[in-house]
Amino acid sequence: MQQEHDAPYYLPLKDEVEIFSAAFDASLPLLLKGPTGCGKTRFVEHMAWRLKGPGDDQLVTIACHEDLTATDLVGRYLLQGDETIWSDGPLTRAVRTGAICYLDEIVEARKDTTVLIHSLTDHRRILPIDKTGELVHADENFSLVISYNPGYQSVLKDLKPSTRQRFVSIEFDYPTLERETEIIVHESGVEPSVGERLAVIGERVRNLREHGFEEGVSTRLLIYTGNLITRGIDPRRAAETSITTAISDDAQVQQAVRDIIDVILP
Repeated sequence: MQQEHDAPYYLPLKDEVEIFSAAFDASLPLLLKGPTGCGKTRFVEHMAWRLKGPGDDQLVTIACHEDLTATDLVGRYLLQGDETIWSDGPLTRAVRTGAICYLDEIVEARKDTTVLIHSLTDHRRILPIDKTGELVHADENFSLVISYNPGYQSVLKDLKPSTRQRFVSIEFDYPTLERETEIIVHESGVEPSVGERLAVIGERVRNLREHGFEEGVSTRLLIYTGNLITRGIDPRRAAETSITTAISDDAQVQQAVRDIIDVILP
């Protein structure tokens, strides 16, 4: 295992590091659930470094979307001169080489694409390539990690039980005020007092349930605000561009957020 201080920065909130490590050792697939910008992707990057060391080939990250096809993941035949050659897709490369494959926002992908990963999530750990007839057996160090945001999903975009029950699940949420302050300060370089004020803004904006605003503001946006402040942007202007107008187009919600910011930021 690599030294933790050399890994991409991640501040553990509960026992997620231990759960991920145990699942990796047991070759169990992992599902990460949590709101946008709460640190799921950074967590995977951190764990890939801890468990497999540095290197771009150790972690394969795929941002899922509605046009993502099975071919995009597995591979395709390509013309090269007068020849037709097979080119592995990112999932196939990860399976062969023993990388961690991270499918971000898996529910955004087409249903036939998500079914493709089923055979990698049980005792078989194989990836069938229909176009070549090959059954690729996963390298012993291969790990499959998927994530999604339950708060944004509709009935039409939810993870099927047949897929969900193939994964060990870790739930994420936004950090506590103290830990979020520490994260903001570390990532943006703002003074601790400013970091705490930004964390308080995050906490209060997430409480705007009476305005029908369920998701709140992400830790990522609070860090963006801090980044602007450290580069000389007025704190309120930084918050306006990175928080208020970034999280909603609704005038009522924006005004409610401005009211919070006006009270907390000097």
